[in-house]
Amino acid sequence: RKEYVDLYVNYMLNKSVQKPFEDFMQGFLRGCPARKWKMFSPEELQVVLEGDTTFADWHLLEKNVKYIQYHMSDRNIKDFWTLFRKLPEEKKRKFLAFVSGSDRITGYGLEYFTFHIQDPQVPDPDTVSPLAMTCSVTLLLPR
Repeated sequence: RKEYVDLYVNYMLNKSVQKPFEDFMQGFLRGCPARKWKMFSPEELQVVLEGDTTFADWHLLEKNVKYIQYHMSDRNIKDFWTLFRKLPEEKKRKFLAFVSGSDRITGYGLEYFTFHIQDPQVPDPDTVSPLAMTCSVTLLLPR
């Protein structure tokens, strides 16, 4: 029985996926030569490919924002950051996903991540909800 289980597990986890994995690896290495990836540990490579999921300091997000038709001293901006600081970690990640399309940051970390907060300058701001343009990492925040 043990031999059967060992052979079955080996087939399911190794042999059955060997050909598709080899095809994937061939294509991956064509676009990303292995010699360039050898400098990374497996953990570092995962961060480079998937993005970082650990954020030590959310204040860096506030520090790196660029304002369009807003100033840091505007009441809306102050209220926004006051509210943001009070959010639990999970909600902050959801906000990051709303603005950027991902709840992860590139391997460089939050200190290099910038996004924009822009006034959409609509005639009646009370009728418009905040929107995000993920391609330009911009939050449209009506006054």
